[in-house]
Amino acid sequence: MAIQWFPGHMHSTQKAITERVKDIDVVIELLDARLPGSSANPMLAGLTAGRPALKVLNKQDLADPDRTALWLAHYNALPDTRAIALDASQTTPAQAIVRACHALSPQRGGLAKPMRVLICGIPNVGKSTLINTLTGSRKAKTGDEAGITKLEQRITLADDFYLWDTPGMLWPRIIVPKSGYNLAASGAVGRNAFDEEEVALELLGYLKANYASGVAERFKLAHDAAAIAAMKDEELLEAIGRKRGALLGKGRVNLQKAAEIVMHEFRAGNLGRITLETPEEFGRWLAEGQRADAERAAKKAARGKKGGKPQPQPEAEPGQDG
Repeated sequence: MAIQWFPGHMHSTQKAITERVKDIDVVIELLDARLPGSSANPMLAGLTAGRPALKVLNKQDLADPDRTALWLAHYNALPDTRAIALDASQTTPAQAIVRACHALSPQRGGLAKPMRVLICGIPNVGKSTLINTLTGSRKAKTGDEAGITKLEQRITLADDFYLWDTPGMLWPRIIVPKSGYNLAASGAVGRNAFDEEEVALELLGYLKANYASGVAERFKLAHDAAAIAAMKDEELLEAIGRKRGALLGKGRVNLQKAAEIVMHEFRAGNLGRITLETPEEFGRWLAEGQRADAERAAKKAARGKKGGKPQPQPEAEPGQDG
């Protein structure tokens, strides 16, 4: 199942970013350190018009530190880009954002030329928590649910440092299937946009191949890491459900409940420090997604040619969208 989620307010966010970026010096993109590639919005490169970019890998305390180092090296190798990792709830690391912005745009600073920064990110990546940490107050609403922030807001971090916060935004079509699953597992996608059991099985498939010991330890399964890795995804989900008492009548496992348990444990960091992708893996997934998307577009164009020439459309009336 392809996972897609782009509710109406995200169109408004897209328009707001397009307008606001004209007067912006640095664009901060907050990423989830557990899925840095999947949580990077491919629309931003076009929307932000080549402005210097600061990639902030948030929730580093939940991510695999070795893989975080790989992702930092990957993003720091890009032109006009810096990358740092932090936990948005900790005050001292959060201040590194201000220093990094000044390094990216050294000509800005002082009352005559205040630093103007736009912060973007997918839903539920921790933007509001970070802003509250930076300001030492509760200017932004927070919650473990996608889509809490709905309106753009300007926040003054210092007399010469202005920060514009935008609502969390995905992109209209996710062409990397694995990214859709990872985003759903992290909580970035609305609950009605995916099937919990399907996402949990995909998540377990990756965890048993890369973090089997953490799964065995957390769920107190009577298997070593090698045995966990050898299990089928469905078998593992059933074993977890039985261990946690997610049962229906006659000893059957409630797979829906078991799936919810798996995703809750992952989101809470109870399975250990986990990152669901490396730069190399994501690069491969992206190439495959782009190839499949190109094939889909080619087939669609071929069908259009077979159907004959499209009928001319009437011109829009003055005052209407064309």
